[in-house]
Amino acid sequence: MRRQIAYLTAHPSAMLLGAQLLQVLAWPFLEGSTVGRAFLGVIGMLAVGSAVLAVRRTPHVSRVVFFLGAPTIVFTLLEAVFSDIDAVVIVSGLLHAPFYFYVSYAMLRYLFHDDVVTTDEYYATGAAFTVVAWGFAHLFAAVQAVWPDSFSNASGFEHTWFELLYLSFSTLTSVGLSDIVAVGSVARSVLMVEMMVGVFYVAMVVARMVGLTMMRRRR
Repeated sequence: MRRQIAYLTAHPSAMLLGAQLLQVLAWPFLEGSTVGRAFLGVIGMLAVGSAVLAVRRTPHVSRVVFFLGAPTIVFTLLEAVFSDIDAVVIVSGLLHAPFYFYVSYAMLRYLFHDDVVTTDEYYATGAAFTVVAWGFAHLFAAVQAVWPDSFSNASGFEHTWFELLYLSFSTLTSVGLSDIVAVGSVARSVLMVEMMVGVFYVAMVVARMVGLTMMRRRR
């Protein structure tokens, strides 16, 4: 047990990535429960905050994470209880999105701060990607609350947050499954931005990681 705890402490990005993937797998079984949704949301937020503080121990990052993260956790609980109130969903989305995007920025700083590729940086590559997907999913939720006919599929226009997360992952990875589509102008604008972010992420981060790995092997 001590060895596993020590490994997680040394690889906080692995803990973050594992928490995100656990949420994806557990959400279908817990989304029908208010307590379950609140539990998943808060645990995910705490995992993200702890990972950022672990990889970037600077006062500036600590303050930003605190001021963005504290109200976001509060609205995670409020949204779980009052998921049918549009005002709560909108404020929650507008708090979650910048928090997750800032976390992704902090992890990218961690990835680019030197020319040494560590095991934790490999985990951070995947973790930063999932964090961006989470941020856009919350933006989609806010857009849907303001413009209810923004997204559509065979079942209609209203979609759960998990369905919007599914749309975010399929867009960010350029899979484009198209079983949920953006039909509103604002929704399409946000979706196009996510498409560009997904392409730039692969070009910038993955190419850098591969290049540094090859340099290490040559040395």
